[in-house]
Amino acid sequence: MRDAVIVEAVRTPIGKGKPNGALAHVHPVELLAHTLRTLVERSGVDPALIDDVIGGTVDQVGEQAMNTTRYAALSAGFPETVPATTVDRQCGSSQQAVHFAAQGVISGAYDLVVACGVESMSRVPMWSNVPPGKDPFGPGVAERYPEGLVPQGISAELISAKWSITRDQMDAFAVSSHRKAAEAWDKGLFDAEVAPLDGVGRDECVRPSSTAEVLGGLKPAYYDPGFAERFPQIEWNVTAGNASPINDGASAVLITSSETAARLGLRPLARLHSFAVTGSDPLLMLTGVIPATEKVLRRASLSLEDIDLFEVNEAFSSVVLAWQQETGADLDKVNVHGGAIAIGHPLGASGTRLTTTLVHAMRERGARYALQTMCEAGGLANAMVLERV
Repeated sequence: MRDAVIVEAVRTPIGKGKPNGALAHVHPVELLAHTLRTLVERSGVDPALIDDVIGGTVDQVGEQAMNTTRYAALSAGFPETVPATTVDRQCGSSQQAVHFAAQGVISGAYDLVVACGVESMSRVPMWSNVPPGKDPFGPGVAERYPEGLVPQGISAELISAKWSITRDQMDAFAVSSHRKAAEAWDKGLFDAEVAPLDGVGRDECVRPSSTAEVLGGLKPAYYDPGFAERFPQIEWNVTAGNASPINDGASAVLITSSETAARLGLRPLARLHSFAVTGSDPLLMLTGVIPATEKVLRRASLSLEDIDLFEVNEAFSSVVLAWQQETGADLDKVNVHGGAIAIGHPLGASGTRLTTTLVHAMRERGARYALQTMCEAGGLANAMVLERV
């Protein structure tokens, strides 16, 4: 059977998703085009050979509407004959793009394909695709969940309460994320994956001086009297400091088979070994990473102890800490170069951002197996196992 390997992986620096952010002046199509252009330049492939470009974007409206991935490929200078599509599995959109791309290669539908993603949260704020007064869920969901669904911040609080995760634990985890990301930058560990853009060369949200004392002074980010009455178990531990920020950024990986890589003279970074997707309680929403991890390990015929590195998206500290409690994973192997709390979380770009960071970390550390998983709005999660080649 054919395999699928990653032969190149790049990302932009991650900017603050605010009007004064370092990348706020860059149109989202151009953010993504920059990674696509860099991908083919660094790999040396002829873009005419690319069978498809599969991109993730969450808020597909305004400047991110009309199949952003197609126009990014055109802006990057790819031939008009190269097709492209944009997918949405919420925060896991570009990880889903990796799954689709790799599965296409394994099946023989593709020989060379790009998986990528972009989100400009400064220019297209979260929920821009839901006009005021409109219901994106419909009456059937309202009937199934009569008390109503909740925002992600409330889900993060419910997770904190259910797994008895304290404010101190969440803040300490956030500080660790910033420390690891700052150390990775200082050691040059991001140099191979980051493609500087318009004079921006580093992630804007990494705070090397972050401390538990500083984070301890922040107010709860999601306190709401109505939810406090509905969920008296919530202790309101989630703050802007122990949750991911809003960001601008793009990322891309180039996927092919080992056979095609050898023919084109490309060096594989990692083999895409196994995949899983799962659904979970849409009220807790962010816990799908737990069953997704179990499912992908079972499909890979591996145990947790076989995994050398983990990337678990840091949407909130409570998500990763609950996942760790349930799996028993060694936190020293998790997000070793920092995670989204420090680096940032540009929604549609985060899946391939994690993959980019992970494949470079695998090579730098000599890891054989690595696992990536992401929680997603609506009670969803993606997981995949990578293997060094």
